[in-house]
This record gives sequence, C-alpha cells and structure tokens, in this order.
Amino acid sequence: MKSQLAILCFILLGKVVFAQNATVKGTITDNTQTSLFGVNVAVKNTNIGTQTDESGQFQITNLDSGEYVLTLSYLGFKTREIPFSVSSGQSLDLENIVLYEGNEILSEVIVEAERRNKFSRKQTAYVSKMPLKNIENSQVYNTITNQLLISQSVNTFEDALKNAAGITKLWASTGRSGDGAGYYSSRGFAVQPQLVNGVAGITNGFINPSNVERVEVIKGPSGTLFGSAVTSYGGLINIITKKPYNSTGGNITLAGGSNDFTKLNVDVNLANNEKWSLRFNGGFQQDDSFQDAGFKKSVFVAPSLTYKVNNNLSLNFSYEASGNEQTNETFLFLNRYGPLAFGSIEELDYDTNLSFTNNDVTIENITQNYRGEIAWKLSDNWSSQTLIAGGLAKSLGYYTYLWNAADWTDAAAPVGTENFALYAQDTDARTKTLNLQQNFTGNFNIGNVQNKILVGFDYLDSKTIDKSSNWGYLHTLDLQGNLVYGEPEINEDNLSAALSGIGNVDSDVRQNILGAYVSDVINILPSLSVMGSVRYDRFDYQGDVNTDSDDDTEYTESTLSPKFGIVYQPILNELSVFANYQNGFSYVNPGYVTDFTTGETTLQSYDVEEANQLEFGVKSNLFHNKLEATLSYYNINVDNKYYWSTQTQDLAINNQGIELEVNANPINGLNIHSGFSYNDSEITDSPSATHLEGNRYGESGPEITYNFWADYKFLGKFGVGAGFNGQTEYDTMVDYKAMTGSFYLPGYTIFNASVYYETNKFRIGIKGNNLTDKMYYSGWSTVTPQQTRMFLGTFSFKF
Repeated sequence: MKSQLAILCFILLGKVVFAQNATVKGTITDNTQTSLFGVNVAVKNTNIGTQTDESGQFQITNLDSGEYVLTLSYLGFKTREIPFSVSSGQSLDLENIVLYEGNEILSEVIVEAERRNKFSRKQTAYVSKMPLKNIENSQVYNTITNQLLISQSVNTFEDALKNAAGITKLWASTGRSGDGAGYYSSRGFAVQPQLVNGVAGITNGFINPSNVERVEVIKGPSGTLFGSAVTSYGGLINIITKKPYNSTGGNITLAGGSNDFTKLNVDVNLANNEKWSLRFNGGFQQDDSFQDAGFKKSVFVAPSLTYKVNNNLSLNFSYEASGNEQTNETFLFLNRYGPLAFGSIEELDYDTNLSFTNNDVTIENITQNYRGEIAWKLSDNWSSQTLIAGGLAKSLGYYTYLWNAADWTDAAAPVGTENFALYAQDTDARTKTLNLQQNFTGNFNIGNVQNKILVGFDYLDSKTIDKSSNWGYLHTLDLQGNLVYGEPEINEDNLSAALSGIGNVDSDVRQNILGAYVSDVINILPSLSVMGSVRYDRFDYQGDVNTDSDDDTEYTESTLSPKFGIVYQPILNELSVFANYQNGFSYVNPGYVTDFTTGETTLQSYDVEEANQLEFGVKSNLFHNKLEATLSYYNINVDNKYYWSTQTQDLAINNQGIELEVNANPINGLNIHSGFSYNDSEITDSPSATHLEGNRYGESGPEITYNFWADYKFLGKFGVGAGFNGQTEYDTMVDYKAMTGSFYLPGYTIFNASVYYETNKFRIGIKGNNLTDKMYYSGWSTVTPQQTRMFLGTFSFKF
C-alpha cells in the first residue's frame, strides 16, 4: 500500500513539475515568405533566447506561466516585439512572423547559445556605417569573434589578430610616445589598431582582450568612410568592446600559467526592466618574459550604460581606463647605413635568453577612452546616430632600444660590426583626442528601386605634447651579454646619469580633420546592388615641423576620396560575386629639407598621398550558414609615396594578392576557422632612390601567412581545440639591402591545442601555446624573439 501511494505521489508530482514548463514557437520569414536563418529571438528582460534554424523556425522551452514580450532582431531588418502569454504546460505556436527590411542597427549583444557556426559573425553596422549584411557588402573584412577568443583562451591582442587572414605582426606595442601601439602588416602596408567602436580611439600600450567583444579587420584602403587618421592603405582594425544587455548576469574568470601568468576578470551586467542596462568589466593581468628579465602588467575598468528613453530613442555611454606598466620588449635595430656582418638568425648568434634590460627600467601607459551615443529613430525610414568620443594617453618612464652600429665610428660608443649599443629616452608625453560624428541612415524606395543611404560628417582633433628627453647612450654589448664599452649595468640610476643635461624634445603638435561623406547602396534587383560613396576631408596641422627647430607652422590640405562597389547574388543570401574600387589617402606633414650642395635649408610641403585598390571575389553563406567563406583578389597602387630617407615623394608601390577566410560548421559541435593570404609587393618606381626599385616594400612582411583553428564539443560539455598559424620567411632589411645586405627572418609554423569542460555555470580549460617550443621572430628592420612554449589554465564562473 505504501509503495503504491509513493508511486501515485511521484506521478502527481511529475505532472505538476512538467505542467509548469510552457513552450513558445514560430516561424520567421521576410515579406517574400523566404525563411530567415539566424534571427535573434529573445524573451525580453530575461537571459532566455535562441536563433532561428535553416527553416526559419524557433522554439523556446521551460517558460513559467506569465506574460512576456518576444524581441526579434536581424541585421538589415526592423526589430519587432511580440507580446504573448502562456499558462502551465501550454505550447504556444505564433505561426508565421514577418520581418520587414529597415535601417535599424542590430544590437551588439546577440544570443550565442544556439549559434551553430560559432566563429561566424558577419552582422555589423560598423564596416559600412549602415546595416548591411556581409553577403551584400562589396568590401572584405575578417571578424574575430568572442567565441573564438574563448575557445583559444586568448589573453593578448596579438594572439587575437593571428586569426585574421593576411595579418602579421611587425612590431610589438612599445608604449613610447607618438606611436606606442603595435604595428601589423595588412595587404603589404603597416597598420595600427586605432579604431574603437567605429571611432578613433587611443590604444597606446597593452590592449586587454577581456573587454573585447570582437575584432573587425577591414581590408583595403578605406579612407572614404573612415578618413586617414585611423587607417592605412592595407586596411584598419576596429576593436568592438563589450556592451550592456537587457538582463542580469555575468562571469568571473581566473587564469594562471607559465612565466607567472596571472589574470583576474570580473564582468557583471545589471538591468532594470526595459529602461536601462549597466555593465561593469574590470580586471588585472600580468606575466613575466620567457627571457632573463622583463614583465607586463595591466589593470583596467570599463563601465558602460544604456538608457532607453522610449522605443525611438536610446542613450549609450562607455568608458575604459587602463594602467599599464612594462619593460621594453627586446628590439634589435639593425643598422640601416652600412654593411651588416650577418644575414640570418644563425649568423647573428643571439642568445635569446637575454633581454638586455632590467625589471626596474619600465615604461608606464595610462590610457582613457570614452564614447557617448545618441541613437534616434526619426521615422520608419530614417535613423540618426550622434557620437561624441575621445581619449587620453600618457607615456611615462624609460624607453630603450639596441642599435647595431656597422662600420662607422662613434667616439662616445666605439663598437664592432656585431655589437649593439643601448640608447634610452626618458619619456614624458601625452596625446588627447576628441571625435565628433553625426550619421543619418535611410532606407527607402525610389519607384521599385531600394536605396540604403548614409550621410555623415566627423571632426577629429588630436593634440600631442612631448617633453621627453633627447636620446642618450648607456653602453655597448655583444649578443652574448658581454660588455664592450660603457656602464656595466642598465638601471634607473645609470640611465638618469646618461640622460642628464642632454635636453628635451619639447614638441607641441595639434592636428584636426573635418570630413563629410555620403554613401548609397542601390538594390537594382533583389540579387543585384551597386554602391557609390565619396568623402571630402580638410586637414589642418599646427605646431612643430620637427624636433630640430623651434619654428612652428600651420599646414592645411584637402582631398576627395571616392569608392564604388557592385554585388551580384546568383543564389540570394547564399552566394555573391563582388567587385570594388576603394581609395585611401594620407597627409604628409611639412619638413625642413637641406640641399647638401649649397647647404641651404628650406621648408618643404608635400601633396596628399593616395592609394587606389581594385578588388573582386566571392562570398558564400551556404548550407544554412554552415559554410561561410570569402575569397578575393586585390591590387593596390600608390603613385606618390613619401620616402623618409630622401625626403621626396616619388615612390610607386604595387601590392597585389589573394586572401581566403573560411568559417565552417560541417557537423554539430565542430567549428572551424581558417585563413590564407598571399601578398606580392613591389616598389615599381623610385627616381630618387633607384636601388629600391624591384624590392618588396618594407612594411609588407612575409609573402604567405596562414592560420587554422578547430573546436569540437562532444557529449554536450567536453571540448577539444587545436590549430596552427605561421608565415614564410622574409627580408626585414628589404628597404636598405642595397647598403646593408639582406637579413632574413625565418618562416615558422606554431602549433596550439586546448581541452575544456563547460556547463551553463562554469568553464574549465587548459591551453598549450607553441607546443613544439619553436623559436621564431618578428621584425621591421628589427629582430624580436617571440613567446616560447607556454601552458595556462582558465576557470570561468557564469551567473
């Protein structure tokens, strides 16, 4: 009797428990009844959500009884909200739901739980400054997603960028005044990460990836929409930071590993119904060098706030402040003016365990970036975006480097051809920026032809004050660490003495740029669209012409920058063929030029440099987004490049190549990200320095780069990841080899792997980088050894 009663109670209890779980489902299409795959479906004011499958269907389960609002968002379509109510055990079918195209910008926070192709994220409103899907965009860009960063346990911005096709590191971040951010080669030209959330941002020093939602690497000269201050002819790097979302939650991450690596990150989001959301992200990270000395440490705080005034008006604000301290990474500057005594790493005979520094000799960077946004839906067809952004960066402390003096004599530092002299500067510099931007986006028809239009202007003001010391000499060493001449130790006291009485830079420069632009994407047919854009820029330079003169000058220049594109989709929303013409430009500041035949010095101004790109390729979004790929060929020409050595503007450069990026989800649980790039760079003409003709351009780096990463999750909780990245050898002295000879940095392939266990509440992972302990190098007329084998463990608690 007791057992029968227990069974009866169990059945009744089961009915009560399962009866409390309600379900809502439906199918989402556009107004042509085409199913929409990957629509974000979220239950408002909760963290519950999903995405539509290949048939446009969705289903959300385990809902309690009550009234809810379903929010549907998809890039290029108007966001729709649908109220509904469910009772215990009910399965509510909303049947067919239609989304209509519009110009609303997709929220940066999207549901990740049900995304199958987790490394694919081509929904962005930054690349074209309007809501445009990747498959209908004639420009190429790579996206490094947050899911990929988590899968790889990425803890440095440099490691994040290894996932972008064709990107290779030239210089690590130095933190020094003026150009302290890292340098990377893209399509044969050097670029620095100087764009944060679509506007100019200061990234001097270490960039903490804990506040990075994703990274967008936009390819080719992009002056038409972004100007010249944050771009290069090879492209630009846009850092998207983490933003508030409409629920309460967060995570705490702890990590540790080789070289005393330590990391703590706290990310908390709070929301009050549908009015406001507040997110706070902060953390600390430090690690030591694999060499005998050296370290980096960073602390940052990043609050952000979203306030929804009403359904048509939202206010957004984000702020990030970081304090970074580091020793100078080893930079061996190869002499540019005389024959080198070595032509390879083997001949250099460098003991890479030596850093040639001391942990007491550091440089500090204090950086701040803020961004305020007013997003206003003016009507069903027009939206306004007003941006106010700015930043402040300080460089304080000692910057040192090692210079190889070839066969020439310095009385203060007599050296041999295989020795390196250490020079130092006591940096004291700050840069302050202000960026104002106004964008209007419209979506309307003229007859039967759809137009997506952008009209905008921006103003960028930058002021740099540099009171750093002049450069001083400390000592000369060989690459086995033996003292040749000078003070035996590098420390703060010896550096202070070496720099005493040598004077200061004392530079004060202000630059401001006013730009206006318009862009129109015309859908002639559902499968055929053309794009035309143009920008006007006015540049104003005020301040010191160079550090050797007390004279100030004002220099103004203006330019027009056009852009055109065409996209044809033989399979609508799945396959497109595209072509583009893009223009980029750069202002060359005036400088004093000396005529050595007469000894006369005159102030020389220069024309605006311009680069022009022709590109065509194919984009796919096949098998219901299981295979996303971009294959392109580009050809970039610069005809009036300024050359610093001759102070003339007569270089002609051609960079051409192919790039391939693939994000695939061939089977459930398996995600693959890979990239390949080939770049052929040549200086085609150089009347004032004919020895350069036929050479690769110095910023171009290696011809071939490649990357691959695969992540497989099985049994719902366990996962493994593995991959590699590498490049071919290249001549880091290619610009100077007529005088110095070549110096080749060897090619390499680096292998990495990880294992993890993940639930809804926590994630535990172990990662190994450079598993074969390969010694490899980066450089740009320099040599810098890279990270040796490293293991790290990560624990994240989610709430």
